[in-house]
Amino acid sequence: MNDLTYIQEKFVNYIEKIIQSNKLSHSYLIELGDFSLDFPLVLLFVKMILCSEMVADVENLNCNRCNTCKLIDENSFPDLQIIEAEGSQIKKNQLLSLKGEYQNKSLIGKRRVYIIKNAEKLNPSSANTILKFLEEPEEGVIAILLTSNRYQILDTILSRCQVLSLLDDSETEIVDDKIIVFMRYLIHPEDLFIHYKEIYDSILSDKETAREIFFAVEKILINYLSTKSRNKNSSIFSFLDNVNANILLSYITIIEEEIPKLVYNINYKLWLDCIYSRFVEVK
Repeated sequence: MNDLTYIQEKFVNYIEKIIQSNKLSHSYLIELGDFSLDFPLVLLFVKMILCSEMVADVENLNCNRCNTCKLIDENSFPDLQIIEAEGSQIKKNQLLSLKGEYQNKSLIGKRRVYIIKNAEKLNPSSANTILKFLEEPEEGVIAILLTSNRYQILDTILSRCQVLSLLDDSETEIVDDKIIVFMRYLIHPEDLFIHYKEIYDSILSDKETAREIFFAVEKILINYLSTKSRNKNSSIFSFLDNVNANILLSYITIIEEEIPKLVYNINYKLWLDCIYSRFVEVK
């Protein structure tokens, strides 16, 4: 693992934190740069998810105490399915077949994983099928969608996935001052209620704005946690340094669970009250 690039090491650090804290999401969208270099890192994540020995760091995988890693490398592990495009598209029948198979409980472990390579190749029919699968996931089923560009994925799918990236754009991204202000309130979540009107008027004035802000916060928290062990965090986020990593992981989970609700006809202020209350409960 010593020859990993900086961005790959960030990814490995973060997936280890996910496993160690037992904060698995039911669905991930992972952006890949060089597929041949990055896909093996995705498989490391899959191995930790499916490991019968509960290995929680990549250095201890392939321990030969079970056959899970070997079978994953050979693409013959029963609880891992990999979907690839047939021709230029991923077709509806491929996903219906997957859904039918994964409705049955695993005979091996508690978790099952499916990977969809080049998720941007989902056609409208197959995208609708996978959306229904993501909206009503089977217990213990983890979805991993791979793409080279998250913005080629339908917003309705994107909103239901935790986004991880192996594209090295985090160092140059400009962060809106409003996001920084909101995050400073977030680490003392009771302030979200104390400054409710101010936040509503100037930061989270409507559903679409809230969706963009919370997506940005989620990405920042993921990047922060994945770089924290390298002590290379930007001083702009130094106010996060004294916040427990498990709390930040819980915030990420809350965001990814609550954001999809914004696509429905809900009362926006009641939704804000709900998500604020969940943040307070974590603290």
